[in-house]
Amino acid sequence: MAAAAQVIRRAQLYVPGSSMRFLGKSRSFAALDSVAYDLEDSVTPSKKPEGRRNILEILNRDRVQGIREQAVRINSVGSGFALDDLTEILKGKHLDCLVVPKVDAASDLHFVTDVLRQKLPERHAAGSSNPVKIVALVESARSVMDLSAICAASPYLSGLTFAAEDFALDLSLTRTPSLHEFMYARSAIVTAARAFNLPSTLDLVSTTFRGEEGVKQLREESENGKRFGFNGKQCIHPDQVATVQEVFSPSPQEAEWAVRIVIADAKADKQGRGAWTLDGKMIDVPVVGKAKAIVARAEVCGMDVKGLQENFKDEEPQ
Repeated sequence: MAAAAQVIRRAQLYVPGSSMRFLGKSRSFAALDSVAYDLEDSVTPSKKPEGRRNILEILNRDRVQGIREQAVRINSVGSGFALDDLTEILKGKHLDCLVVPKVDAASDLHFVTDVLRQKLPERHAAGSSNPVKIVALVESARSVMDLSAICAASPYLSGLTFAAEDFALDLSLTRTPSLHEFMYARSAIVTAARAFNLPSTLDLVSTTFRGEEGVKQLREESENGKRFGFNGKQCIHPDQVATVQEVFSPSPQEAEWAVRIVIADAKADKQGRGAWTLDGKMIDVPVVGKAKAIVARAEVCGMDVKGLQENFKDEEPQ
């Protein structure tokens, strides 16, 4: 299986489209992987036209250096608002991604894909290197059961996001700090994304984050998501971003370990050794593959990989 392309959405911050104050403030971030200007839950029906105009204005401003990706969460295809959302925001000069909520079936993404091709044919022609990407929110039992069809529904699909609160509502679940009640759905999402080579998987929102205990819980949830296989997390407040992006970056220890593995493996390969040891542990093909993925992610996250490579250039397979 080919490695998924490196798309970095360690944190995706939702910003309500009905508030120009919040929209403007979001542009002051020094380092934010993805901002999702929201037209769905945070915007009442009467404010949606105003929200579209606000977001379009933001998308047509010059880019700011600190934000990697500008996304818009539209309303669900079944809401009756989606086409109006798309008609307006696809005029945005610097739109990178659409976040599509309540994707229950492949047909939802077929609709969005068709509109993208009609409204922005030059960006969605065969071979285009700059299409508007799609991230699909998984929010129901039906969507979990139909993940294979959803993952194959659009060539522009770039990631899956787990919407825990709506999923809990659909299944009459009670969310607990352990998150055990979401184990099946979360595992299904990261497995499907990997099977279909989707680069981005965003975990559930942490609703408690204020104060020392809140920050601790946010970090624990983020670390739990990383262990599950998610490579990012949704954020609902700017104060969450730094912690989330730190957790979903390779740690200095992980990056160092990975660089050592890759350097030593190149030497082992020249020696014709398919398996070898480092620090008393056996290293084989799967371990090397993991190390290479960590190095690639560390580079995209802006870590000093070249410096590590210089420091460990003399690493030898044992």
